[in-house]
Amino acid sequence: MPEELESKLDSFNPSERRGALEKLWQQVQAGAIELPPAGDFINIHSHTFFSYNTYGYSPTHIAWLARKKGLALGGIVDFDVLDGLEEFLAAGRLLDLKTCAGMETRVYVTDFASDEITSPGEPGITYHMGVGFPNAQLSGPAAQFLQQLRATAQKRNLDLMGRVNKHLTQLELDYEKDVKPLTPAGNPTERHLCVAYARKAQKVLGSDKRIAEYWSEKLSSDVPVEQVPDSRELLNLIRAKTMKRGGVGYVQPDSGSFVWMDKFNEFVLQAQGIPTLTWLDGTSTGEGKIEELLAIAMQTGVNAINIIPDRNYGPKGGQEKYKKLCEIFQIAQSMDLVPIVGTEMNSPGQKFVDDFASDELKPMLKYFLKGAHIVYAHERLQRQAGIGYCSEWARKHFPQRKQRNIFFEEVGTSLAPMQEEQLSRFDENAKPQDILKIVG
Repeated sequence: MPEELESKLDSFNPSERRGALEKLWQQVQAGAIELPPAGDFINIHSHTFFSYNTYGYSPTHIAWLARKKGLALGGIVDFDVLDGLEEFLAAGRLLDLKTCAGMETRVYVTDFASDEITSPGEPGITYHMGVGFPNAQLSGPAAQFLQQLRATAQKRNLDLMGRVNKHLTQLELDYEKDVKPLTPAGNPTERHLCVAYARKAQKVLGSDKRIAEYWSEKLSSDVPVEQVPDSRELLNLIRAKTMKRGGVGYVQPDSGSFVWMDKFNEFVLQAQGIPTLTWLDGTSTGEGKIEELLAIAMQTGVNAINIIPDRNYGPKGGQEKYKKLCEIFQIAQSMDLVPIVGTEMNSPGQKFVDDFASDELKPMLKYFLKGAHIVYAHERLQRQAGIGYCSEWARKHFPQRKQRNIFFEEVGTSLAPMQEEQLSRFDENAKPQDILKIVG
């Protein structure tokens, strides 16, 4: 019974998702399902099916898994949209789970026009984020910016598909019929295109042998029969050979291909989130000058840094990448930046949560947990009272980032989801000590 309900958590029908979650929660309350207490592990960077989740997880499903696995806090981050925000926060309230929501995109950094940063082979281009958005109901310039961001991303996909279609004869895709139905809200990504091509091959070519022969020829790489029709290896190969640098559909981006970093930060602040720089693994020329990059980013509002530990520790990452991870950890601490961590889950094989019990990550867990609680407190104080981390109220009472971090961490650690609405009694005249009395 629980398994059947869990499968419905990824339905494209929002009512069915909500209904399944409510029934699961009823079983928890009845004692039929036992959930662990909240621990110390976190993931506040999970992509949902509103952009691309490799397992097809909805925001509701991610909230359920976070609660089921005893996470201290769960968070979602989608590309170019905030479509999953309200659903995720509502699921968290039902499950008594601390939650937060963000958005990711790619931006252009003018001062690093000659350096690769976090987007391999694309100088000046880097992945960038906003976290802790209090709601998805934007207005004015922020709403217009978000609409334009979404439209630009979809135009890139359409243009890319047109170029790839010319190479993958017999498998030409129709965006409306073959690609959009793979998403619940019409926001496909490059990874959806790969899935669509793999499914089209299965439909058109039939046998696994014919499919493997087709892909081997078109991708100029040996594709074993056991990798068709849609294995992790094949999907990654399709993307690498047709959509990424050197691929038949790839076009080198320039300064006009993506929004500039300062403009995106401006949008995030208008939407009352926290602008966030992303860090990959420290091996690019741009990330080799990370302190210079951070200085530029912080001038336009960046107060947080996103790190994906899983790719940088243990045998998979290697000692060099782990060394880089330790270096960025020290830099972020020294600058009092809010750390954002998670596993993404937008590529096959990625974990639901990092192994923070590992020798490599255990010393960092306290700092990462601190960052999650800061974002949670920001989002709830901004949503309920308009006095979040980047507000005038916060800058007035805590002009130094270190002071601000201490306060917001204390609120986020002490605040329970059932207390969140009590924060609505406060406004810009609130005193920090009065807020701490409520949540303490």
